[in-house]
Amino acid sequence: MKHKHAITDVIRTRVPQTAEMEHSSPLFLTSSFTYEDAESMRATFADEKEANIYSRFSNPSVKEFTERVALLEGAEDAYATASGMSAVFASFMSFLKAGDHLLCCSAIFGSTYTVIKKYLPNFGISYSFVSATKPEEWEAAIRPNTKMIYLETPTNPGLDIIDIEFVAGLAIKHKLLLNVDNCFSTPLAQQPLALGADLVVHSATKWMDGQGRVLGGVVAGRKELINDIYLFCRSTGPAMSPFNAWILSRSLETLDVRMERHAANALFVASALVNHPKIANVH
Repeated sequence: MKHKHAITDVIRTRVPQTAEMEHSSPLFLTSSFTYEDAESMRATFADEKEANIYSRFSNPSVKEFTERVALLEGAEDAYATASGMSAVFASFMSFLKAGDHLLCCSAIFGSTYTVIKKYLPNFGISYSFVSATKPEEWEAAIRPNTKMIYLETPTNPGLDIIDIEFVAGLAIKHKLLLNVDNCFSTPLAQQPLALGADLVVHSATKWMDGQGRVLGGVVAGRKELINDIYLFCRSTGPAMSPFNAWILSRSLETLDVRMERHAANALFVASALVNHPKIANVH
C-alpha cells in the first residue's frame, strides 16, 4: 500500500467546525441555503462570491468527501455523483459529442459496457474495444476523431492488469483524454493521475464504503476538467446525497486498514490455491 500518511491527512480534512464545537463533522441534510442579506445572495448567484446555493450544485458534506478523495488521488479537484455509473457516464458526456470516437478496454464492468455499446451511439458517439492483454494493438485502433481512452485496471472482475503509463504515452502523443476506473485498486494502491491519466473514476459503493451501505461515485482530475463535469452534472442532476457523502467520508478514514486486510486475505486464498495439487492455474 502507498502513502499511509494520506489517511492522516484525510482525517484532518473536514468541513469547518460549527459553533457547536462538534468532534465529528456534522451531516448537512438540506436542499438549499440561506444568506445574510439580498446582496450576498445576488453575488452568490452571479458567481461573484463562492457559497452554497442548492445541494444539487454543492453541499458541505459532499465537499468534505470530494476533498478527501482528491487528496488520496493526488488530484486538483473531484466531483461526487449518486452512483459509480453516474460518475462513468458523466465522465463520458462531459467531453464526448456527436462524431467523436471512444477507445476502450474490452474488459470492463458490465454496466459500463452497456452504456458504451447501447447508449453512446444514440448520441452519435462511436467506440472501439481493444484487448487488455494486447497493448500493442491499442495505437492502431486510434482514429482521427478519437477523443478519449477509457480503461479499468485491474479489470473487474477478470483482474487483467494494464500499464497505465504506457497508455498515457499514447494519449499524450495523440492528444487524447485518458480516463481510468480506479475502483478495484483504490488510490491507496494506485494513483493513475501520477502515471499520466487525466481523469479517475470510482464507484465509491465498492471499497470506499466497503460495507454495503450506500451508493456513490466520484470523478477526480485537473480542476478545469472537473469543472466541466460539475457543470454537466449540476444541470442533469446525478448529485450525491449529503447522507451518502457523510457515510462515505467516514468510510475513507478506515480505508487503509480495510484494504490491508482485503489484500492479506486475498493473498492467503491465492497462496492456498496455487499450492493445491488439483488446481493447474491461478490468475
